[in-house]
Amino acid sequence: MGSKSDWETMKHACDTLAQFGIAHDKRVCSAHRTPEAATEFARTAKERGVKIIIAAAGGAAHLAGVVAAHTPLPVLGVPMKGWALDGLDSLLSTVQMPGGIPVATFAIGKAGAINAALFAVATLGLADAGLAAKLDEFRASQTEKILAETLP
Repeated sequence: MGSKSDWETMKHACDTLAQFGIAHDKRVCSAHRTPEAATEFARTAKERGVKIIIAAAGGAAHLAGVVAAHTPLPVLGVPMKGWALDGLDSLLSTVQMPGGIPVATFAIGKAGAINAALFAVATLGLADAGLAAKLDEFRASQTEKILAETLP
């Protein structure tokens, strides 16, 4: 996360990963206020066993791009609601990556945090049949819940 204030949103990504039993790390690492730390985190992620990085930031939202520039790992960007344009600034900053340095960009806020985590689960599930089965169960349960809803 680019700042501690992003935790209220990104805890939903962590909760989702935990629901699937996926070990994860969470930290604040700013592209602008701690650029060396952000670069070091990205540069060493693969050798530390990290498989996918979810990077969340608001405002100028350069964290996902900085991280992607320093690692071959998939980077999933989650734009945070900001103070200026209610997250549109963050969305545009995250999604506008130059060709050759990809960042998969998700929705602004909570939905983006949850979907980034689910995308990570789906990606990891490509090499883990048990995890893929858990995701299938999750999606079936989600479908059943919606179909069982009634309106007053």
